[in-house]
Amino acid sequence: MYYERALQGNKSSTTESLRKFYEKNNYELFKKESTLENLVRLAHFWQDVNNQDEERFSIRILKCLFVLNYAPNGMWTYFVSVFFMHFHDDNDELEEENFFHFLNRIIGFIWAYAITNPGVNSLRTPVFAEMVNIVNGTDVTFNNFLFDETRFRAQFSNYVFSNNRAITKSMITWWAYTFANQPLLSLENTFDIEHIFPRNRQQKENSLKNPYSLEMLGNKSLLERRINIRASDYCFVDKTKYYMGAKLPKDRKKAQTLPN
Repeated sequence: MYYERALQGNKSSTTESLRKFYEKNNYELFKKESTLENLVRLAHFWQDVNNQDEERFSIRILKCLFVLNYAPNGMWTYFVSVFFMHFHDDNDELEEENFFHFLNRIIGFIWAYAITNPGVNSLRTPVFAEMVNIVNGTDVTFNNFLFDETRFRAQFSNYVFSNNRAITKSMITWWAYTFANQPLLSLENTFDIEHIFPRNRQQKENSLKNPYSLEMLGNKSLLERRINIRASDYCFVDKTKYYMGAKLPKDRKKAQTLPN
C-alpha cells in the first residue's frame, strides 16, 4: 500500500485503512495482476530478511537490518519496502552499495528524529515525502527535514538513554557492530540491555561520583536475556569472568583463575 501511495504522489501523513485504500474505483488496483505479483515479491523479500538469509544479503546489510529491528517504531519497514519495490532488479535483488547507503542514512535520521521529534506518528511526514522521492528516482536526502547542528548537539547531550526507550537498544547494537570481530546476532534470540555497573550496586554502595553515569550509553551493553538475568548484579570483574565461562557464585574457584 505504501508503495502504491508513493506512486500516486501521496505524501499525506494521514493513512486510510488497507481495505478502504484497495476498494477505491470498484477495487481497480486490487484486481490488477501486478498487485498480487508485487505482494508475493515483497513477502519473499521480508521472509529472507527475517531468516537473515546470507545467500541473499551480505553480513553488513544484515547487521543494518538487525539494528533497525530495534528502531523506535516500525515505519522503517514501510520505508525499506518502498525502496525494494522500486530498486529491485529482474531477479528481485538490490544493488549492494545503494542499499547499504540507504540503510545507514535512514538509521541516522530515525535516531535523530526520535530525539528531536519523539512520538510514534512524527516520523510519518518526512518518511512519506521521501517515499515519493524514491519512486521518482530521487536520492533519499531528507533535505526538507535537516537538523540544526547546534540545537541537535544540545538535545543529544541532554538526552537520557533509559532502558525503556527503544533508541537505546538500537544504538548499543549499532555500536557493537562497529567492531570487526562482532558476529551477526540472531533475530531469534532475546536481548536485554545490561548495565555494566549495576544499578542495584550503586544504590547499595553509592560509589559513583556521577550517578547519572548509570544511564549513559557507555555503561550499557546488549546481552542475551538468560546471561543478563544471572549476572546482572555482579561486580564488573566477576561479570567478565562469568561471561568467559565461569558460573558464579558456585564456580568461584574457576573464576579466580581467569584474567581480570
